[in-house]
Amino acid sequence: ILVSSESTGKILELNFQEGDELKAGQVIGLIDTIQLHLKAVQLAASKKAIASKNGSIAAQMNVLLEQKKVLSKEQKRVERLLKQNIGIQKQLDDINGQLAVLEQQVKSIETQHAPVVSEIRALDAQLDQINDQISRSIIRSPIDGTILNKYIESGELTTVGKPILKIANLQHMILRAFISGNQLSQFKIGDSVTVLFDKNKDEYSSLPGKVTWVSSNAEFTPKTIQTKEDRVNMVYAVKVVVKNNGQIKIGMPGEVRLKNKKKE
Repeated sequence: ILVSSESTGKILELNFQEGDELKAGQVIGLIDTIQLHLKAVQLAASKKAIASKNGSIAAQMNVLLEQKKVLSKEQKRVERLLKQNIGIQKQLDDINGQLAVLEQQVKSIETQHAPVVSEIRALDAQLDQINDQISRSIIRSPIDGTILNKYIESGELTTVGKPILKIANLQHMILRAFISGNQLSQFKIGDSVTVLFDKNKDEYSSLPGKVTWVSSNAEFTPKTIQTKEDRVNMVYAVKVVVKNNGQIKIGMPGEVRLKNKKKE
């Protein structure tokens, strides 16, 4: 896996060397996040200022609601007096008018509240974006594996997409082998095979492997395919996964031995 930078800035820290063993998610470096942090602080301050407006609006709303509550009680009292023919109609009309004015003021306050909420949500989205960029400035290992190459050093400037390191899981290696057309029918995905690699000049070491992929196309195809002899000379690629015991290295040549029902 080629691990590339997801952020732009100066490399402040790199905690790995070629050959190091890493765990998935392990923090191995940091890209400068000062400007992102300052932007986050600025957005948080703006959010606080806008939220204070929301508090003021809420206070005004509470005052108006309390006034409505008092007038509503007075309205009911005057209505009872009128039913007893001892009240004054003008007094009730005045109260109804005041309640209508308060109702309009409440609606006006509510319309002021909606834009404030929208502003706060917009700032929250910007803060989430900044926090995501900050998290991307932390370099982590994507898998359990061994570092093969290191492409950058601490103190250098990196940009988005610039390679930082190459890492591989050496616990399970893949042998890419080639088989002829007449062997193709003997291979299928999931087959167990024996993988051989050089132990010394005369001897082989062997490990069990498993076929995980068989090409559907020939790697090398003769220009004219007319006879059966020509067809069986076509070469197909296969991939065999082998659990590494530490002896297998990247680029090492190997061979595949099929296992059939009678003999290897």
